[in-house]
Amino acid sequence: MKQIFLDTETTGLDYKSGHKLIEIACVEIENRKFTGREYQSYLNPNRAIDPGAVKVHGLSQEFLSDKPKFIDVYSELLEFIKGAELLIHNAEFDIGFINNELALNNISERIEDYAAKITDTLLMARQIHPGQRNSLEVLTERYNVQGYDRSYHGALVDSKILGEVYLSMTGGQTDLKLAPSQINSTNARTIKVDGSIPLLRVKATSEENKLHEKYLLSLSKNEN
Repeated sequence: MKQIFLDTETTGLDYKSGHKLIEIACVEIENRKFTGREYQSYLNPNRAIDPGAVKVHGLSQEFLSDKPKFIDVYSELLEFIKGAELLIHNAEFDIGFINNELALNNISERIEDYAAKITDTLLMARQIHPGQRNSLEVLTERYNVQGYDRSYHGALVDSKILGEVYLSMTGGQTDLKLAPSQINSTNARTIKVDGSIPLLRVKATSEENKLHEKYLLSLSKNEN
């Protein structure tokens, strides 16, 4: 089974408040190696972007004004992830936004209909590093992932970083021919989409929410 790391950028933190997707990206690995296959698209949200969100990802309404709408690219996205294991950091956030966009466009399909399973790497990190901070920023430092411009968040670069973090968390990026049971030896739960296990909702803790707010403020002060 192919594995795909997925990330999004949005106009704000809650799709239930009307916030929309503005970037989706996916990066594929196979046999614990990056294959070079990627999917990335900016999106015109047709709405204002929260100033705090702009400070995080640097994407303005002007930049996005000539980009495609979600309805124009959703079929490419679903085809790219079809049959893959999706690995997402705080999966409820990204899956919620994507499925909301599908629903808004009267599309009956959902991400769970196309992915073979969904693994939340935030839950995995919490199990590997209990009682510690496990944001992607912290994990990037913890596993010494380098070589990426982190001036702003971006769905594509964050997908690549998550891939390296995941490989490090599960034994490092090696040539070893590991069996799936060995690769998933962290005991982290995966979210199957065959109905046997419901979509697992992993909510950020109050401490993680406070840390995220602090991080947003630090970006505005050029401290990151």
